Amino acid sequence: MIHNSPARGASELEWFKSSYSSSGDGNDCVEVAKSPGLVYVRDSKEPEGPQLSFALDA
Repeated sequence: MIHNSPARGASELEWFKSSYSSSGDGNDCVEVAKSPGLVYVRDSKEPEGPQLSFALDA
């Protein structure tokens, strides 16, 4: 499911950069954040852009 903004608001989530999403130039970054019941994923280059959300059991 794609959300333009999570229910809690992107500014309220604590985002972490994935250690697996780094290339030689450092521009390929994925960030994740967890809230009760959901995990969010976004492109770190576009923090206000779309986000994916997944249920914890996914």
